[in-house]
Amino acid sequence: MQKKGLIIAIAGKGGTGKTVIAALMLKFLTATGRERVLAIDADPATSLPSTLGVTVQKTIGDIREEIASPSQVAYSASMPTDLLIEYKLEEILVKMPRFSVLAMGRPEGPGCYCLVNDMLRHFIDKLASRYSTIVIDCEAGLEHLSRRTTRDVDTLLVVSDPTKRGIDTAAAIKRLAEKLQINVQRIYLVVNKVTEDEDVQRVLPELVRSSGLELAGLVPEDEQIRAYDLVGKPILELPADSKAVVAMKVICEKVCLW
Repeated sequence: MQKKGLIIAIAGKGGTGKTVIAALMLKFLTATGRERVLAIDADPATSLPSTLGVTVQKTIGDIREEIASPSQVAYSASMPTDLLIEYKLEEILVKMPRFSVLAMGRPEGPGCYCLVNDMLRHFIDKLASRYSTIVIDCEAGLEHLSRRTTRDVDTLLVVSDPTKRGIDTAAAIKRLAEKLQINVQRIYLVVNKVTEDEDVQRVLPELVRSSGLELAGLVPEDEQIRAYDLVGKPILELPADSKAVVAMKVICEKVCLW
């Protein structure tokens, strides 16, 4: 059996900056000089590609709809569905020099897609076996994982902002992950957008302790990220001395276990 790459899933409620965390992790992984990395955007908002400076023309959601409506598929009717899915996944995969990007797109529409989804899972697994590391930017609440599009996760990073509500939500996500029939090896908390405010610094340690989550690290609020987002500049282009980049390097060295 072909060995699959290390799978790292990044989850969290909306607004915590999980997509930025995913992009910063990809920045670290591609800088190590190891093998190629696959980034899967599982959030229907499909914001990871632009954060990476990548343009995605089609998503898996588009493939699902096309195959469910055969009249939309400009291929031979005699082609088996499994071969069609494999062909079209290769077609929508965006290949960059050091990483590739695959976008899940919107969730299922009306009707039954069980057979198509089973095939998609199979070929995502097959595709993932080519890469040393797979980074998945999940949609909020682990719906992507609960649908079992990804079968196994080595490391799950739950991203929160430095608030009680955010960390309580992160703890709830951990409990949900433990209930799902998915093989999650390690779960960590990443607290993003941490400021030097005295109240934050005083309260945050107890909030983290009470969450029951192992802390991977804190990522400070970074003015450079806001500046990049304002003009749509890729997060991958942040300089090495960026506060967020420095913090994520430490986190990645802790959680990216080969």
